[in-house]
Amino acid sequence: MDDGLLISQGKTYNKTLPELYSSYRVATDLMVTFGLVIEHDKSEIFHFSRAHNDSNPELDLSAIDAPTLKPKTYWRYLGFYFDQCLSFKEHVWYYSTKALPMVKAMGMLRNSSRGLLPLQKHLLYCSCVVPIATYGFRLWFFTRAPTKAQVLLLAAM
Repeated sequence: MDDGLLISQGKTYNKTLPELYSSYRVATDLMVTFGLVIEHDKSEIFHFSRAHNDSNPELDLSAIDAPTLKPKTYWRYLGFYFDQCLSFKEHVWYYSTKALPMVKAMGMLRNSSRGLLPLQKHLLYCSCVVPIATYGFRLWFFTRAPTKAQVLLLAAM
């Protein structure tokens, strides 16, 4: 098995670590039964937790002769960046940073005698930059979510 990922969510890590361990053990047993090999170095784990100040503990797999798995800081799935608290700060930062070169490249879209008209610049910005910067907006922006940091990142862009 190549590039395996186990995901767990819960109120505390004390609850999710045993679940991750048993899931990894079941996956390992299944792969061995089918005659397949798990590359433990390429396996990953990810914790979702409501506790904001918890450390992100490692999963010790020494009992099944596998190395310790370190949880990822961010998980990328279908172009969305998830962190353990689901704050989406990394996601908004990535896409707002990705949109900045588009703004700078708009300056190259002119001829030698004059630049773009303001209406053309506005149309380019709305059709090329805004869709990139707001990718996944409906996922992280909703009524009762604390999104001040994300909106400030977009405003700075």
